[in-house]
Amino acid sequence: MPSEGTTSTKESRGRRALLDLLKQEGPMDAGTLAGRLGVTDMAVRQHLTRLEEERLVTFEAEQRPLGRPAKLWRLTPAADRFFPDGHADLTRDLLEALRATFGAAGVDALIAHRGEIQATAYAREVDAGAPLEWRLEALAALRTQEGYMAAVERQEDGGFLLLENHCPICAAARSCSGLCAAELSLFRRVLGDDVEVEREDHILAGARRCAYRVAEKPK
Repeated sequence: MPSEGTTSTKESRGRRALLDLLKQEGPMDAGTLAGRLGVTDMAVRQHLTRLEEERLVTFEAEQRPLGRPAKLWRLTPAADRFFPDGHADLTRDLLEALRATFGAAGVDALIAHRGEIQATAYAREVDAGAPLEWRLEALAALRTQEGYMAAVERQEDGGFLLLENHCPICAAARSCSGLCAAELSLFRRVLGDDVEVEREDHILAGARRCAYRVAEKPK
């Protein structure tokens, strides 16, 4: 029989896996969560009950063709603490201090300098001559290392979606919209002149994640 400590560790890992799955893929019902996590429906419901009590998850009812409405579970803002925040308060305060001292031009200069550093670092890992999908996978790997929980999805039209399921600098971006504009510019620069990149979903606009549609330019 496992010890209490072992059981606690197993439960903690299960809860974390559930939180990660909801963060990356959005609302799901208990049955789908159980199937994706490889556990029983009962185990998932126990986790959800505890997480709901802690106000880390909530649900919305979705009408189904047959039977009762399904509960689609999603994370609440309180769950953000389980994901990297990039020292949000410190970054936000520093940006405000910079703006007060040097004005908007000083903030713009800082963001531009940061963009140059990122572009140089990314260029070492993203082969500009590689197929677009390879470039995107390399970029997504870099962004994931930085806490963005990034992924790439191929679309039916031959294009791709670059997804960022978490924003570790969200608090700073809320006080400085230039950070998001610089991110879009960075992606366009790193992926190459033969590629079009457009933001489709934006966390700051209320979306669950940031999503960028990426496709090769018509020749």
